Amino acid sequence: MQVPIGQLIRDELRRQGKTNQWLASQIHVNPRTINKIFLKNVIDTHQLLLISKALDFDFFKAFSEELH
Repeated sequence: MQVPIGQLIRDELRRQGKTNQWLASQIHVNPRTINKIFLKNVIDTHQLLLISKALDFDFFKAFSEELH
């Protein structure tokens, strides 16, 4: 089963009550890029690291749990 990373990011962002605009400013991208990220099933690891730091949430853990 593939981890729907974009959905996980969107869900965590909403859980924290933060906006797409806020995340875009944190990772230095256009707010429209955030909407594109939400649709992704795969993501660049550097971008995922930036998002993980911005949201203080380990999105990599979702992938490592797939190994077990």
